[in-house]
Amino acid sequence: MTISTAQTPADSTLKAKHRAMWALGDYPSLATTVIPDLGAELVNACGIRAGDNVLDVAAGARNAAIPAAALGARVVACDLTPELLAAGRQRADEQAVDVEWKEGDAEALPFPDEVFDKVISCVGVMFAPHHQAAADELIRVCRPGGTIGLMNWTPEGFVGQMLATMKPYVAAPPSGTLPPPLWGDPAHVRELFGERVADIGVETRTVTVDCFADPAGFREYFKSHYGPTVGAYRAIEDQPAMVAALDTDLAELAKRHDRGTSHTVMDWEYVLITARRR
Repeated sequence: MTISTAQTPADSTLKAKHRAMWALGDYPSLATTVIPDLGAELVNACGIRAGDNVLDVAAGARNAAIPAAALGARVVACDLTPELLAAGRQRADEQAVDVEWKEGDAEALPFPDEVFDKVISCVGVMFAPHHQAAADELIRVCRPGGTIGLMNWTPEGFVGQMLATMKPYVAAPPSGTLPPPLWGDPAHVRELFGERVADIGVETRTVTVDCFADPAGFREYFKSHYGPTVGAYRAIEDQPAMVAALDTDLAELAKRHDRGTSHTVMDWEYVLITARRR
């Protein structure tokens, strides 16, 4: 058993910041309102069925873990942020679905080698700052012949562009970390996995988001619900000009992607990647 646990003081500080960021706002409500079906799509793409041992990494708000458990799979949902796990546990109890909820770092998963049939992450592991470490862990805990399945926002898609829009308003990331949307580049993921996987499947898809009245409504919702956006605004809250500029930039981003008429309709691009561990 080779569970990875070592962290430098800098890593511990960074992870504490990530944990706190994702506890801001109300990501569970956002995931249910904005992208309710993504997790079930991932579960279906990975062929999860009754009896499978499944690990949902950076499980967030339960979008994939609960649909997998509802099929009869034995599911462990792992996330860095206790507040998200608590929300997932409550939702699973409400739906009478059995999921094990485990606090843990995607870059140092608290599980033995080769114990899961399916290892999945729905727009979650992409936010781990050290991509290679996270990819190594996904492979380590997956049994030979098992499936690794990921949904990641693309750099060119709406969420990738939203994160790029917020970048000038937040502190520069620490040296050695990589931006989340790189996980949406299949070439980057292939490089991370290397020869340890086979039968890589890549499919670019979009999810339709039509729950906002207008671009300003999108912005205001994300200002109060999405941890990275809440954090960006908190970082500049004493600089009114910066707040106004970010307000404009986010609304303009949504406006450029809006194809609706009576209300805002956007197509958010993501990549679905499946692979078999050799």
